[in-house]
Amino acid sequence: MKTLNLFSLLALHCGLLLATQMRAQDSAFASSTIDLGCVVSDVEKSLAFYTEAIGFKQVTGFAVPGDYASKVGLTDGKPLDIKVLILGEGDTATRLKLMHVAGAQSKQTDNRYIHSQLGFSYLTIKVKDTTAALERLAKAGVKPIAGGSQELPPSLGQGVFLTIVRDPDGNFVELVGPKS
Repeated sequence: MKTLNLFSLLALHCGLLLATQMRAQDSAFASSTIDLGCVVSDVEKSLAFYTEAIGFKQVTGFAVPGDYASKVGLTDGKPLDIKVLILGEGDTATRLKLMHVAGAQSKQTDNRYIHSQLGFSYLTIKVKDTTAALERLAKAGVKPIAGGSQELPPSLGQGVFLTIVRDPDGNFVELVGPKS
């Protein structure tokens, strides 16, 4: 019996050591979650869309002074007022940072299709209930594009639906999840 307990303790120790080594190998990143910054034409419209229609929660944002924004290459000296939205809770919550740069002549992106322009093309947000998401969208006056909510092919997930909408600037936002 003592041999079995010793063996179990040794196996547990080796498992913990291996887990620690695996975490050390992945330590190049402080978080596995990314934040996404988005320049918008109208911050208030975008805040309403992402909170009311999609379901993000607004948290305390922050400002970046113009001289610092210039020094690090973000702007040509214009200050930033960044609104922060989260999807989830805690340190691993997705953060969407919305900003409008006053006085900037920002160009509209070609958002006709996801392949119309190079670069990041869309957000994918996984929802627990597509039916509830559609109700929230309708209440906010947002309509799905094309044929509305469509079930994914069985190879991508049985009973999972894709709904695509556009934010106030025309960017694609995908909602993916089951229906109730």
